[in-house]
Parts: sequence; C-alpha cells; structure tokens
Amino acid sequence: MVITEIAPGLAVAGQPTGQDIAGFGPAGFALLINNRPDGEEAGQPGSEAERAAAEGAGLAYRHLPVTGATITRAEVEAFRAAVEGAAGPVIAHCRSGTRSLTLWVLGEVLAGRMRREDVLAYGAARGFDLTGAVGWLNAHAPEGGAPA
Repeated sequence: MVITEIAPGLAVAGQPTGQDIAGFGPAGFALLINNRPDGEEAGQPGSEAERAAAEGAGLAYRHLPVTGATITRAEVEAFRAAVEGAAGPVIAHCRSGTRSLTLWVLGEVLAGRMRREDVLAYGAARGFDLTGAVGWLNAHAPEGGAPA
C-alpha cells in the first residue's frame, strides 16, 4: 500500500486491507478516516469491518463517505474538523487517495491557506490528478465570490 504524506500530520492512501490497518497504529497514526461509501465496489471491506480493525489497532475511526461528483461544503468541513480534532497523525483513504486529498485541498483553498491556481501542481507533485477539485472550486466557489 502506498501512503502519501500531504501535509504535516495528514496522509492519504488507497483502500487498506485489515493487515494495513493493523500497521497504522505502530506507524504513528491516531485516526483513520474512510471516505468511501459502503458498497462502492465488490470486495470492499466496508465501514464496520474497518472500524473494528482500526479500534483493534488502537486507532480512532471516522467514516465520512463522499463521491467525487457530489462533494458538499459540509463534507469538506467535516473532513477538516476530523483532521484538526484528531489526537495525532491522520491517515485518510478512499479507493485511490484522490477523494481524500480533494477534501483536504478544497478545505485549504476555502480557508485561504492555498491558492486555487496551485491545486493542480500540488496534486501532481504527489502523484494525483486534482482536476475534479478545480472543477468543484469553479462550480462552488467562483473566484472573487463567496464560497457556496
């Protein structure tokens, strides 16, 4: 499994196995955030199995399911609050890590901590295509206007 640090105290990854989750605590993570809706894909462990594995590994667990096409401002804020409220480093996952990174990047732009024109390069430098994040910003937070 590839874990990508995206900011101090925050990393993203694709779908972890139970064995991966068991290693997150020893790796220093305190919170696992699952951004996948249950049933998104055949063979996906699901939120209850992940919760049990996370708790067994001594991790806090949050299920904040999103789909790329329907991310809301409330979901961006819930992700931000979970990361900021964590007792230590956070690992967030979806199928590939892109949605989890998108949630963080959207929050950073909306809070004024990242410039929207830097989003694509930020993602590319970490191996992610954040075209969807830019599209979301264009639709929900037009430049010069208040975020929707």
